[in-house]
This record gives sequence, C-alpha cells and structure tokens, in this order.
Amino acid sequence: MNVLAINGSPRKKHNTATLLENVLAGAKANGAETGMVHLYDYSYKGCASCFACKKIGGESYGRCAQRDEMTPILDRAAEADALVLGSPMYFSTETAQMRAFRERLLFPYLTYAPASIFPRKIQTGLVYTMNLSEEQHVAYGQDKSVAGSQLFMNLIFGSCEVLLCTDTYQFDDYTKYWSAPMDADAKARRHKEVFPKDCARACEMGKKLTTMAKTGAQVKNS
Repeated sequence: MNVLAINGSPRKKHNTATLLENVLAGAKANGAETGMVHLYDYSYKGCASCFACKKIGGESYGRCAQRDEMTPILDRAAEADALVLGSPMYFSTETAQMRAFRERLLFPYLTYAPASIFPRKIQTGLVYTMNLSEEQHVAYGQDKSVAGSQLFMNLIFGSCEVLLCTDTYQFDDYTKYWSAPMDADAKARRHKEVFPKDCARACEMGKKLTTMAKTGAQVKNS
C-alpha cells in the first residue's frame, strides 16, 4: 500500500509539513509505504485550459497534457492508494502552488455531468493550517473554501477526510515582525499544548486512511 503526501507550504519543516509527516507516520505504522512531495521544489503551472484532457479519443484524454516537472508527481498521485494534500491558508484559500497542483490533478478526471472518470476509489485527506482561530476561520469564509475543496476530492476519488489546525505559531521570535494584535506568549503556549494534539490527530488520520484503503470502505466526511 502506497500513501503519498503533497506539501503545498513553502516551508518543509513547519506546521503543515509536520502534520503531513505525522499523517505518514500513522500510515507507515499501519504497514504502508509512504512518500512526501514538496511542491515548492518544482517548476510548473496551473491548468492551461487546453482541454486536451477532455478531447474524446485524444491521446491525452483523462490526463493532463502539459509536460513539466509536475508530470511525474501527477503520475505518482494517480498510483497512490491514499493521497493527502496539505496547505496553509493564504487569503482564505490554499497556496498558489497547491491550487495549481489541484487544477492539474483534478480537472482531467472531471466530466461536466459532473462525474469522475478516475478509474478507482482511493482514500484522500486534506490538511489545512492557519493563523486564524476557529471562529475567524468561519468569519473569513475559509470554511466554504475548505468545503469546496473537499467536495471535489469526494467527487473525483470517492472520499475525503479533513483536518484543520488553527491559530498556528508562525515565527520563532514575534518581536522581529509586525504581528499586532497577536499575543506571542499565547501563541507559543498553544503551540506547546495544542499542536502536539493536532499532530496526534494527523497520525490517526494516516492510520484511518490506510485502514479504510485495506478494507475498501469509504471514510465518512468530517
């Protein structure tokens, strides 16, 4: 069993990447082979609107026709038994790199019915980190953005689990950055007390996705 995590954060050792590492740790503990892709390592673009993936009888029907550094990553994603995408929330949505990746990943499998032509059902997950609190997450409309992303993952692949990590710790030293009205001490305390619980939830996600993949069951939406 193969579980692939896609990191849409520009940082490889911070909140999003750490949660994804914990997802993979949970999957590995359940017997899966795992891998991580850091999107910021690659040069690629979003959907070019060429519609080659929609051309009936075309050589690229059902797959992205663009050929760049993203092509082998898309192939790995298509072969995975479980796929987990992680991104911080920037301006109420995913990073530009994650957005571009999702366009390239999902559109070739989506018909206008709407329906999916992805050849099988796989387990998927979405991991989001954000500086906002849970209440602000809703007030800024980010919950609707997450719901939209989850909807299409469900539609294309069959199921999707979501993990939200709110009120994250952004800087090692808040005095070096303009960060009013944030409470640096409260942020540090939350990172020490709550973030380990978020990591534990991520680990459980990895175990859950692999268990479901083994049994062929579908994860209930959260």
